[in-house]
Amino acid sequence: MANPTEPRKGMPSPSLSETEFKRRFLAQYQDPAFDSLAVELDRIAAAAWDGYSNGRKSPRTRKAGPEFADPSYDLAVEWIGTRTALQRAQSQHEDPQAPHRFLLINSSSRSEHTCPGEMSKSFRLVELARQVLEAARNTSVEVLDLSRLASEYGRKIHPCKACFSTASALCHWPCSCYPNYSLGQTGDWMNEIYPLWVAAHAIMIITPVNWYQVSSPLKLMMDRLVCADGGNTDPTQTHGKDAKAAKEIELAGWEYTRHLKGRLFACVVHGDTEGAEGVRRSITDWLTSMELSAVAGLDRYIGYWKPYATSHAELDADEAVQEEVRNTARALLEGVQALRSGKLVEPGSELEAPRKK
Repeated sequence: MANPTEPRKGMPSPSLSETEFKRRFLAQYQDPAFDSLAVELDRIAAAAWDGYSNGRKSPRTRKAGPEFADPSYDLAVEWIGTRTALQRAQSQHEDPQAPHRFLLINSSSRSEHTCPGEMSKSFRLVELARQVLEAARNTSVEVLDLSRLASEYGRKIHPCKACFSTASALCHWPCSCYPNYSLGQTGDWMNEIYPLWVAAHAIMIITPVNWYQVSSPLKLMMDRLVCADGGNTDPTQTHGKDAKAAKEIELAGWEYTRHLKGRLFACVVHGDTEGAEGVRRSITDWLTSMELSAVAGLDRYIGYWKPYATSHAELDADEAVQEEVRNTARALLEGVQALRSGKLVEPGSELEAPRKK
């Protein structure tokens, strides 16, 4: 019988030859403006190849220090920076004198600033919610516009590498999979997004239906938030990504700490023809499984089976759905006010789950 903690191997290698690596690396410099820099680009490509062939994932590190299990382990300075931002955000979240903090998320990738040439309905609905929350006393509102993944230079959310599926201790909070300079996996937006979630008292997600599912930007963020639900706060325990060590740690007993527990949420899902109810349910199930508390959920069709070309006009005419979105924001506001004043008690919230995850 195979050792259950021994990592399974056998997939084909994705390693590139030097020729193919440099071809792909230089392909990003097709603009004729770079033609006069060919010699310099060749030198840069050679340096990039050196980092790739030697697997230098995080070339800038520092010793972890006494607050970690292995003080001598070299931690990536970027991971330490994100961890510091999370600690600061948690202090903001816990500060009883701080304003009520809301995070509104536009989950559509549509934007007037790139190919579609027009804003999304999701953005307009976020604006309705924002106006409600900002008009209230003692509130702070952050808007996370995921459409910037498609319209803003350098914005990226890299895919989850599914470390949690190997062992929970292998999934670090915050995520340590990125950056990986040897693979060119840099500029990960999640390093800025994690603190937004942590600081918030409530999150409101507004998304269209894309092929019976949430939008692709939202799904990327959802997957990368897995580390907030049982993730390991100490990468030195697993010496980075030692899968066997992580399995042994999990089997010895793991707490599965819910790092976003207790925050409130609401979601608004809008579609054109089908799928809105299923998407609303999936978002609600996802967040409640992370032990956030649902306040309100709305799924509606705007311009049901009408031409896409007139969808914004349909939203203009649908004053009821506009008010329903405002009411969703109002309910979330009331929930946060009650929560922070000690008047909101969710039945069963203090019960210990017999199965952690």
